[in-house]
Amino acid sequence: MDAEVFQKHLESNLIPFWNRMKDDKNGGFYGYADSDGKPDEKSVKGVILNSRILWFYSSAYQILHSPELLEMADHAYKFLTDFCFDAQYGGVYWSVNYDGTVCDDTKHTYNQAFAIYALSAYYQASRRKEALNFAYVLYHVIEEKCRDGNGYLEAFSRNFSPVSNEKLSENGVIAERTMNTLLHVLEAYSELYKADTFYEVGDSIRSILRLFENKIYNSEKQICDVFFDSDYHSLIDLESFGHDIETSWLIDRSCRVLGDKAYQKKMQSMINGLADSAYRNAFDNVQNALDNERDGDNVDHKKIWWVQAEAVVGFYNAYQENPRKTEYLEASESIWNFIQHYVIDRKSGEWIENISPDNTPELNQALVHSWKCPYHNGRMCIEMIQRLSLIS
Repeated sequence: MDAEVFQKHLESNLIPFWNRMKDDKNGGFYGYADSDGKPDEKSVKGVILNSRILWFYSSAYQILHSPELLEMADHAYKFLTDFCFDAQYGGVYWSVNYDGTVCDDTKHTYNQAFAIYALSAYYQASRRKEALNFAYVLYHVIEEKCRDGNGYLEAFSRNFSPVSNEKLSENGVIAERTMNTLLHVLEAYSELYKADTFYEVGDSIRSILRLFENKIYNSEKQICDVFFDSDYHSLIDLESFGHDIETSWLIDRSCRVLGDKAYQKKMQSMINGLADSAYRNAFDNVQNALDNERDGDNVDHKKIWWVQAEAVVGFYNAYQENPRKTEYLEASESIWNFIQHYVIDRKSGEWIENISPDNTPELNQALVHSWKCPYHNGRMCIEMIQRLSLIS
């Protein structure tokens, strides 16, 4: 693989596409664009979407150093801080309308985490101390309002009274705790610690790693269970291949950000196990891409855009950890080749969300919506550029 190819895709495809989603009239970025990339200028603006866009431009600026990228990050930051924070009860909303008025005032731990992630990256790009301060405000919101004695709860009303967690539950269950939310709290805290190395955040990271080790990771199957009740009883026999390969490299990254060799050693069997099970159970040697998930006895062979992005990074990370396992390198290369042939939309430069097992895209898929953003594919490019050493 060549770092220059990832950089070219980032600079020539992803950044220009998302530049076109900028809302100069009402602030932030459009919340929806159809399969042709045409935005709906009055669509709801998800806060997760706008947080991830802030992270994207902030992180891209840190490796490419283009002033235009920082200007786009400034634009995203202003919208997030002007319209998405709740001055009365704290935290950030789930979504706002196109003009910044509140749409869905749900407070979700997942949402708070991505705002921390974005603000921490923006602080590293801009050195604006107020951005770091905002990140710490949200860190304390999570720690003080979204926790109980056993870990993190997830869904709350505007004033942080618990509500049902439909927003992060799928597959016919309603979960009180999910590995997905916990994973991205870990990622957010790791970015905050990278920005400021505050010991309290480091302690929180270690606490989350212990939860993964003791509650989330199924060492017998070498997978992460996905949906739980409040006592961490798994609610469904579900194997989310994309989340497993993503977790393998994000846990590795968190240990490295901590600089804690003891935790690196402690987590290594989980890191290796997740990558190995994802390769054995999900890598499709026919399409040379990663399947979606296994629900009971049923395997979903659909190829999801974000799963492929995580697999490129995750298998390359596994190869870096175990250079003798060249099958991981080959899988990373093959999946990137699949992405270039079938996932990247040639008209817009953005990625198509779902590809059928016969390598054809499902029809009329939106290129932008509340969960479809430049986070997974943008992060893949940034990670691979750094790992392939084009930019130090």
